[in-house]
Amino acid sequence: MRVLGIESSCDETGVALVRTRGGGLVPELLGHALHSQIAMHQAYGGVVPELASRDHIRRVLPLTRNVLEQAGAELDQIDVIAYTRGPGLAGALLVGSGVACALGLALGRPVLGIHHLEGHLLSPFLSADPPEFPFVALLVSGGHTQLMRVDGVGRYELLGETIDDAAGEAFDKSAKLLGLGYPGGPALSRLAEQGDPKAFALPRPLLHSGDLDFSFAGLKTAVLTQARKLGAALDDPASTAKADLAASTQAAIVDVLLRKSMAALKQTGLKRLVVAGGVGANRALREQLNAACQRGGIRVHYPELALCTDNGAMIALAGAMRLEAGIQAPSHDYAFDVKPRWPLDMALRTA
Repeated sequence: MRVLGIESSCDETGVALVRTRGGGLVPELLGHALHSQIAMHQAYGGVVPELASRDHIRRVLPLTRNVLEQAGAELDQIDVIAYTRGPGLAGALLVGSGVACALGLALGRPVLGIHHLEGHLLSPFLSADPPEFPFVALLVSGGHTQLMRVDGVGRYELLGETIDDAAGEAFDKSAKLLGLGYPGGPALSRLAEQGDPKAFALPRPLLHSGDLDFSFAGLKTAVLTQARKLGAALDDPASTAKADLAASTQAAIVDVLLRKSMAALKQTGLKRLVVAGGVGANRALREQLNAACQRGGIRVHYPELALCTDNGAMIALAGAMRLEAGIQAPSHDYAFDVKPRWPLDMALRTA
């Protein structure tokens, strides 16, 4: 069975084709293509929803043709079309959903709405070192920071989540305070490699809260306060102040993610950790998680770097795995809606 996946939840248009293999084997990725809108949104310092939606319209069909060429497949060889139903930007989601359902209707093929975060959560199954159930999942992206217990496809228990800013937002907003470009997170991480992570004593919110929730808004405020204190030193090429503040900011975020993840593993008694989402590509986070998990006898798994950001492969994979697990049937009903806000732990039980 071949499953086409379409992702359009924010500022990346992704399309991919996977083939199920049965027998408990992870579906095979036959081809994938991705277009990022970063260059278009840079002039505005962030994602402009209307522009994002219009660009998805331009990209999704050419990307689909590209993927089919990679896979050596024809349109009529697609068996199911999976698309991101939510969460995300409403207009952007409508583009992917509309194209998927129109294509399904034209081909007479069923469609399947997929939760964006489930795609991220399952994306490490396409890596060279795929995980096994059960595991603890750390989902870290621009809009989401959550810890989940995962016992199987569609079997998710929320352990903790951010009560305000997500980790990716903390990276991006702190980068903006330091005058770095868009997207801010990667720029801050690159600058942090030149700085001293112990230069500034920044807070680690909720680190000793006794639960597994996160909070990063207070850290952003602390970065703003420190940046104002430094003043002109931040732009002095002879000063290391900007790099030091970037390094200290990254260290605070990584420390919270690391220690909460280890606490979740201890609480659940599980010995396997999956890290997914855009922030999961952060080098410092990977290095520290690898070291801590090695000390604790924990196996840690990541998606391939190319699949850390939003992409169609994770949506096609999630669709294929849900079908193989028998927990969701594709539909020939091509009337669709989208869910800009859609909690992962509850929504997928009845999706």
